[in-house]
Amino acid sequence: MKPEPKPEPKPVAKPEPKPEIKPPVKPEIPLKEEKKPKEPPKEAKIKETLKEPKPTEALKEPKAKETPRKEEPKMKEQSRKEEPTPPKKEESRQKEPPRKEEPKQKETKPEPERRPSFDDELKREQKQLQQQRAAEDRRARAAEADAEARQLKQQAEQAAAEHRRGLNEYIDKVRLKIRGNISLPPGIQGNPEAVFEVTQLPSGEVLDVKVRRSSGNPALDAAVERAIRKSSPLPKPAQADLFERILKIPYRPRDD
Repeated sequence: MKPEPKPEPKPVAKPEPKPEIKPPVKPEIPLKEEKKPKEPPKEAKIKETLKEPKPTEALKEPKAKETPRKEEPKMKEQSRKEEPTPPKKEESRQKEPPRKEEPKQKETKPEPERRPSFDDELKREQKQLQQQRAAEDRRARAAEADAEARQLKQQAEQAAAEHRRGLNEYIDKVRLKIRGNISLPPGIQGNPEAVFEVTQLPSGEVLDVKVRRSSGNPALDAAVERAIRKSSPLPKPAQADLFERILKIPYRPRDD
């Protein structure tokens, strides 16, 4: 039996070399502060203070040199801030002059009310009573005047109505007497009306007769005029105040 051949070893892949990481560059180390001189003994210090002042200004100068470069942008920002800003528009405006305060008026205290005395109250009440009585008298007189005016008006209306009624009765009496003395002409159509104006004396004697409105029939108008003259003296009214010197007498032949 032949021995089995051993398998060849597989090639191992070499790891890729890693990139070298460079350490960060450190900033320049600031200069070390100068070593401060050792303090002299107290007695020597007192003497030096009496003789010479402390070198404070000399020590401060090297500190200004030791400031790092990184502070430069800050200085620029400060210089920008320190630049003068342009004046505001509001400042350019002229300031308004202060207004003058008006003087305050002095407050007047109200005077205490004066109470009326007994005599004042009595006079006031008497005056009120007089005014009330005068007003009542005026109202009473006005009412009486109205009543009298109404009464007179009623009396006048009654008298006028009685006068008209008595006058109509008087004219009817005159018309009846005229009707008894008329002779109507033939050929009258309808019931035409004629109006006559009669002038008379208080005794009833007829003085004149005039036609104020014709009936349209001259024969009828002439017949009525003859009848009026024939009826003189005319009848008297029942009351003397109803007498009228000029009478207006309407006449229709067909009326009863």
